[in-house]
Amino acid sequence: MVSKEKELEDRLREVGSRLVSPPSAVDELLPLLDQTESLLSRVEQSPTQSMSNALRPSMKALVAKELLGHSDIDVKVAVASCISEITRITAPEAPYDDDLMKEIFQRIVEAFENLDDMSSHSFPKRVSILETVAKVRSCVVMLDLECDSLILEMFRYFLNTIRPNHSEKIFSSMEMIMTLVLEESEDISSDLILCLLDSVKTDNKDILPVVCRLSEKVISNCAGKLKPYIVELTQSIGSPLNKYGKVVSTICQENSDGVEQNDANVSGEIVVRKLFYTS
Repeated sequence: MVSKEKELEDRLREVGSRLVSPPSAVDELLPLLDQTESLLSRVEQSPTQSMSNALRPSMKALVAKELLGHSDIDVKVAVASCISEITRITAPEAPYDDDLMKEIFQRIVEAFENLDDMSSHSFPKRVSILETVAKVRSCVVMLDLECDSLILEMFRYFLNTIRPNHSEKIFSSMEMIMTLVLEESEDISSDLILCLLDSVKTDNKDILPVVCRLSEKVISNCAGKLKPYIVELTQSIGSPLNKYGKVVSTICQENSDGVEQNDANVSGEIVVRKLFYTS
């Protein structure tokens, strides 16, 4: 066991040193990033001091401008996937300072833009990033960093890219991320509410059933939290509740006692705010 961990540490130091001066050719850089991600995926959470030391060269190199700001889309996704693994390893602590984390979340959200392209070389990595963000709940850190526009962009990407032939794991990861963000938000913007409502409009024939199902699940999960926002918004724009389907109508027409009880149940479930899932 000790020899295997020592071997992993040595290999991490090796790829870290190679990433400090990365190959300029994309076809050489991508295999190196694939190797880095594979090694990082083998590192357990709460690593030993020796393992932490072995991780440092990669952690530093991956956020250098040459890699984090790379112009090639596949390299961008590969770098985001590596850093996503680092957030898993260091959870519940963020691996970088706030400014750098904002830039990292920008790259992570960008990786979600083409989740509908299942033939893409980067599709498995996009899915891996999505599942890791859901698992370690790192999306909640975006709230602490006040990444409101980025959160809205993420919601739109999910609703624009979810497809019927996606795995249930992709659907559930999107659902979990959106639910966590809404439940942990101190205030929810009208743009975010409209993003969900537009996806459940009964007269919108361009919306795929799976998109409607995702929005309905998220709205239902956050019923107590969303009700006052939905009621206020639909009243302000003069839009009838039945325009948004049965789920929205049912939630908003419940009596106040029922809603208060639901709020109490929800708050009881999240008394201890967990930013990250730790295993």
